[in-house]
Amino acid sequence: MDEFGFIDSIKQEAYMQPSLIRGIGDDGAVFSSEAGKSFVTCIDTFVEGVHFSKETMQPFHVGYRALAANISDLAAMGAEPAFYLVSIVIPQSWEMKELSAIYAGMKELAKKYQMDLIGGDTVSGESLILSITVIGRADKGKARYRSDASVGDVVFVTGTLGDSQAGLHILTNQGEYRNSNYFIDRHRMPEPRIPFALGLKGLSRIALNDISDGVASETNEIAEASNVTIALNDEEIPISSDFVQFPKQLQHQWKYFGGEDFELLGTVREQDWEEVKRIAEKTNTRVSKIGRVTGGYKGHVLLKIDNKEERLEKKGYNHLSR
Repeated sequence: MDEFGFIDSIKQEAYMQPSLIRGIGDDGAVFSSEAGKSFVTCIDTFVEGVHFSKETMQPFHVGYRALAANISDLAAMGAEPAFYLVSIVIPQSWEMKELSAIYAGMKELAKKYQMDLIGGDTVSGESLILSITVIGRADKGKARYRSDASVGDVVFVTGTLGDSQAGLHILTNQGEYRNSNYFIDRHRMPEPRIPFALGLKGLSRIALNDISDGVASETNEIAEASNVTIALNDEEIPISSDFVQFPKQLQHQWKYFGGEDFELLGTVREQDWEEVKRIAEKTNTRVSKIGRVTGGYKGHVLLKIDNKEERLEKKGYNHLSR
């Protein structure tokens, strides 16, 4: 199959978004603007050998997880997913059936959120590279920003932390593990928190960040953007019941610096915390209070652990670190 045959093979038979006028087939996609809405766009690039490998992921999981990471960014912005574009660099080592499986993984998740594939690019290269752009919509004035945290806010997270890295550990280290399928699925097929994030749109102010590089990095980003101090309590950081089977040093590393859980970290006014819990229950989302926004050192994150308080450094995965 040549490039054009491949493009034809990934076309949608029908559009799911009513605002889409023209998808794949021309030099650009066309969709109509909507009154009272703001468009939100995010992009992520995934490189074989850096973000994934055939040893730990099937092609279906590569596509599913790559799109999930982008949709999680939309959740953190308070945006409803609508469209996505995919550019792919294809090496000779990848067979056509594997490439089709990548798109099948994306298609399965996209269908869940009624997203339309509206374009992209296909080229050959030395290693497989997947670059995805997503476009979502937020009510005007309701896009969420990291800079909106304020002193006195409750700090919260969804789900449990460290699970994705635990799943990768299981895939790369032979052994007997409890509930291994759960951790592996959390690594391969994360679920973005879109219903929960959209449920929060009635709140007047909330800061959100998605946990892609680790909660230490994401919390520091909110503290820096909002010019506040955030104080976390280690005992309140949520973990799954079987997470304790791993060595304590790895638990700490994965919880704070592992990343790729694609949960949401947020801060909200004390008086809105009960509403956040109600929305979490309604959307079947686990939510945990893990700290407070305080005054003091601006742009710092403090962690109370073992009856001591220490600064939680902005560490996590960084592509440009040496």
